[in-house]
Amino acid sequence: MAHQPMGARLAIGTTAPDFTLPATDGKEYSFARHKGAKGTVVVFACNHCPYVKAYDQRINDAAREFMPKGIMFFVINANDEKNYPDDSFAKMKEKAIQYKLPYPYLRDATQKVATDYGAGCTPEVFCFDAAGKLCYTGRVDDNMEDLGAVKQRYLWDACTALVVGTKPKLQEVHPIGCSIKWSR
Repeated sequence: MAHQPMGARLAIGTTAPDFTLPATDGKEYSFARHKGAKGTVVVFACNHCPYVKAYDQRINDAAREFMPKGIMFFVINANDEKNYPDDSFAKMKEKAIQYKLPYPYLRDATQKVATDYGAGCTPEVFCFDAAGKLCYTGRVDDNMEDLGAVKQRYLWDACTALVVGTKPKLQEVHPIGCSIKWSR
């Protein structure tokens, strides 16, 4: 478990840094052009991390629930693929097909976006309101090991607040996961 960002972590109320990244579906996506009408969720994740694997289905379920309600989801893999070949773009494409990912799965090969966001681990969630201002950052929920024991659904609570136009009750929860695998 680590949170070792290369850049300063975004503060609540900060405008989302824009990006343009390639996705596993063959398209390019940018925050500015593809953000959601009610809000946007950016999750830093990867293929190999056991924390991400534990949360994959929950992230997919949240995207399937909230994307039709105006919340856009982007999942970004910034890990060094040279030392972590399971996180290569080719392996990302395989994962996208195998799991029928409902959101764009983006590759941050230069790690600039992860640095701009101050992301340090996987999975790490950043939720932005309709104006692109950060309103929640942290974990998906409070129990990676047992879905039935989850008491706080941070990502769902944040998305629900965005859909109705309010601020999430909790705005920041310390993320827990594998450190992003920096190439520098």
